[in-house]
Amino acid sequence: MKLNAYTAKKIRNVAFVGHAGSGKTSLSEACWYLTGQAERLGRVADGNTVCDFDPEETRRKASVSTAILPLEWKDIKINLLDTPGLFDFAGGRQEGIRAAGSAVVVLSGKSGVTVGAEKGFAAAQKKKIATMFFVNKLDSEHADFYKVFEDLKTKFGPMVCPIVVPYVENHKVQCYVNLLEYRAYTYENGKATAVPLPDMGHRLEGLRTAICEAVAETSEELMEKYFSGEEFTPDELIMGLASGVRKGEIAPVFCGSALDLSGVDQLLNGLMWLAPWAETVAGEIGETPDGEPVELVVDEDQPTAAIVFKTVVDPFVGKLLYFKVIRGKVKADSTLYNPRTGENEKIGKVMFVRGKKQEDTPFVGAGDIGAVAKLAGTGTGDTLCDPAAPVILPAVVFEQPSLSMAVQAVKKGEEEKVASGLARLSEEDPTIRFYTDPETKESILAGLGEQQLDVTVSRLRSKFGVEVTLQAPKVAYRETIRKSVKVQGRHKKQSGGHGQFGDVWIEFAPCDSEELVFEETVFGGAVPKNYFPAVEKGLKDSAQKGTLAGFPMVGVKATLVDGSYHPVDSSEMAFKTAAALAYKAGIPQASPVLLEPLGTLNCYTPGDTTGDVMGEINRRRGRVLGMEPAEDGLTCISAEVPMAEMHDFSTWLRSSTQGRGYFTLDFLRYAEAPASVTQQVCAAYKTEE
Repeated sequence: MKLNAYTAKKIRNVAFVGHAGSGKTSLSEACWYLTGQAERLGRVADGNTVCDFDPEETRRKASVSTAILPLEWKDIKINLLDTPGLFDFAGGRQEGIRAAGSAVVVLSGKSGVTVGAEKGFAAAQKKKIATMFFVNKLDSEHADFYKVFEDLKTKFGPMVCPIVVPYVENHKVQCYVNLLEYRAYTYENGKATAVPLPDMGHRLEGLRTAICEAVAETSEELMEKYFSGEEFTPDELIMGLASGVRKGEIAPVFCGSALDLSGVDQLLNGLMWLAPWAETVAGEIGETPDGEPVELVVDEDQPTAAIVFKTVVDPFVGKLLYFKVIRGKVKADSTLYNPRTGENEKIGKVMFVRGKKQEDTPFVGAGDIGAVAKLAGTGTGDTLCDPAAPVILPAVVFEQPSLSMAVQAVKKGEEEKVASGLARLSEEDPTIRFYTDPETKESILAGLGEQQLDVTVSRLRSKFGVEVTLQAPKVAYRETIRKSVKVQGRHKKQSGGHGQFGDVWIEFAPCDSEELVFEETVFGGAVPKNYFPAVEKGLKDSAQKGTLAGFPMVGVKATLVDGSYHPVDSSEMAFKTAAALAYKAGIPQASPVLLEPLGTLNCYTPGDTTGDVMGEINRRRGRVLGMEPAEDGLTCISAEVPMAEMHDFSTWLRSSTQGRGYFTLDFLRYAEAPASVTQQVCAAYKTEE
C-alpha cells in the first residue's frame, strides 16, 4: 500500500521505548496490523515481525536497532520508531528519541515499572517531548494493571493520568473502560464492541476525577469551570489533555495487549488526539556555521534543513541514511549541503522506510521521516540543508563505550578486512568504537556491553565475511628504576679489515620524566662528541623495552660519564651497540619496578547499592576517595583504581544495579604495581617470549 503525502499537522512521530521484553515490537506489529497494512499479525517468537528484520534480531528474538514503521490511521500519519530495550543497544533509543515528537513508554503488566521504563521516560523528558504510557500484556495470567498504575504514580508523580483502564474479574480483563469517552469495550480479534459501563464502584469516579483535575490545571478557564462544579465537554477534555501533554504536564496511561490486539485501537486514537503533531514539535534551535543561534519553524516553503538520526550499512548497496525534515523538503535529484564536511551532497532517490522495505517518493516534507542512500560523506548526527541557508541542527547524543575488547582476525592476512568492516559498522552504531591502541598496538573494539560486541562480531561475519575473536585487552604498563648504578658497555669485534670498537661508562639514575633523559659529562675527549648522538640513540632505542616485562622504560636519566675509542675501528654503530650493552647490564642492577596505570573512577549508583559498589572497588584494589549525591537520585562514588582491574567492571555494575548504574573512568597517573601483580605480569611475559 503506497503512502500518501501528509502535511506536518497530520503527522505524529512516536518512539516506543521501554525495557526489553515489555512488548514494544509486538505493539508496533499490532498497530501495523490494525491499520490494514498486513494480512496477518507477526510475532516476535516466530521471527516474522516487520520491525525485527535484521538476522541478529530474528535469531535473538529481541530488537538490536531502531526500526521505522509509518502508519495511516484515520486521517493522520503516525511514524512509529520501535527502539531496542536492551541496555547494550541504548544508542537505538537515542536515535528514536531524536527523531520523535512524543514517546510511548511501554510496560509489561507483569513486570511493572522497570529500569528500562525509567530510562526511556528520562530520555523523553530530557529531550522535552510529550510522554505517554502503555501497560501491555494484560492478557497474561499474572498481570496487574492497578499495581503498575500505582507504581507509575509513585515514580513519576501527579502528571500520570489514566485514560484507558481495565475492568477485571477473577484475574481476567472483562472489558476496557475509556475514561475520556466514558464507554467500555470488549475485543475479539482486535475488533472493539461497545458494552455497558461495568460497576467499578468508587474506583471509576476516582479515575474520572483524576482526569478532570489534570485537565483543569491546563488553563485558568478550565480551572474556573471545574471549581464551579460544571462538567467538561468531551472536546474540552480532549483539548485540555492535548494541551497538557504537549506542555509535558500530563502523561496519559493506556493499556491492553499487543498479542490479542485489545486496547491497541484506543492507543492509536490517543496518539491521534493527544500526541503533538509534527508542526508543533519539529521546530528547533539550530546554529549558523558562525555559531549564531537560529530558530527553525516548520514550513515546507522554508529553506530545507534535515537531521540524519540513523545510518544503516550494507556492504553491497552502501549506506542508507534515515533523516527527519525539520523545515522545507528533501527532494529527489536535488543538492543539499553538509556543514560538518563543508561539501554538497547530491540527493538521488528519496524514500519512505517500512521496516526493511523502501518506497520511492518525490519528496519528504517538513515534519516527516524518510531515507536516502549513497551519501558517502554524511553520517549519523549530520545536518543536510539548503546550500543558500546553511544551518547546523543538534546532533544525536550517545552514551560513551564502557567495555573494550582486543580484536584478532581468525585468519592471518585479513586484518585490513577486519578494520574496514568494523569501521563501516561503527558508522551504523556510533556507540561502538574501533581503534588501534598506540601503547599496546592491539586493535580494540569498544561498546556498551557484551551483547553489543557479540552482535557486532556476528554482523562482521555475515556482512563482510571475516571472523574475529575477542579477548581482554593488554594493559599498558611501564617500567622504571629505584636506585642509581654505574656500568660499562664495551663492544669490540675484530674481523678482516676494520673492526668495531665502542666503550662507554653510563650512570643510570631515577628521575621524573616520561622517557629516558640523556646527558653527558665526559672530559678530555674520552668519547668524541660526534659519537654522543649514537650513544643517546642506542639508549633510547633500548628503553622502548624494559628488562622486567618488555614495557617502555620511563623515569630514567642516563649520563655518559666516561669511555674510550679507537681512531680506526670506532664508529657510530659501535657506540650505539655499546650503549645498548650498558643498558642491558645496568637496568637489572638498578632495582627495576613495574608501574601500572591508575584511573579516576566516578561511579553513579543507586543509594541501596553503594555498599556493594564500594566493596567491589576495594576488591579490585581501588581506593575510595568519597561520595556525594548526584542527579536522578543516584550517588557518585569517587575512587582511584588500577586500570588493569576495571576491564569487566561495566558488566558487574550493570548486573549489580539492574542497569541503573554507570561510570566514567579517566587515566590519572602511573604508580608502582604490587609484587603479586609484577610477578604475574613478568611470568606472562616470559611465557610469551
